Amino acid sequence: MPQVSRYHPLLVVLHWILALLIPVALVLGTLVMAKIPNSDPMKGEALRGHMAGGILILTLMLLRLLIRFSTDRPAAAPSGSSMFDKLAWVSHRLLYIAVIGMAAIGLSMAIETGILGLLIGQHPAIPADFWVYNLRTAHYVISRLLWALIALHVAGALYHTLIRKDGLLRRMWFGRRVIRGHEPAMPPLGGRSS
Repeated sequence: MPQVSRYHPLLVVLHWILALLIPVALVLGTLVMAKIPNSDPMKGEALRGHMAGGILILTLMLLRLLIRFSTDRPAAAPSGSSMFDKLAWVSHRLLYIAVIGMAAIGLSMAIETGILGLLIGQHPAIPADFWVYNLRTAHYVISRLLWALIALHVAGALYHTLIRKDGLLRRMWFGRRVIRGHEPAMPPLGGRSS
């Protein structure tokens, strides 16, 4: 009976694009935008780019979810520990929720503060302090949760790659997706991947 050994190529592309965009948006928001005074004209440009990036991330994440649920995917990869398996299951779902929540809260905050018009070239007044809005705290908390979830995701990938050596990362790369009956789900490490 055929089994799927890799994720759909569109999921692979979206995974790696999002793996780049999400940390970049977090770094720019935390280390660059936060340092620009709200009175500086560059703040509007930074916010425009941040919001556009957030909308792009939200769109790609929703597309990723749609494709994930409409295509066959490999069976869950065992870690050798039921606790780690549960942690992986929960953390993957939290990643989706946190990314979608972060973008939705960011857009809601842009509407509440009156700066959404930045996206279409308008120049609304930037609030003197975003922290007076409750949504700003939620945006901050989710950003920190996202950093933790990303670290956990990378740690899990490293665990599978360096400790278990089970070829897990090949599942999120290009190659033949369907295997037949007696073939191994993944070629041995160092072996050819078609």
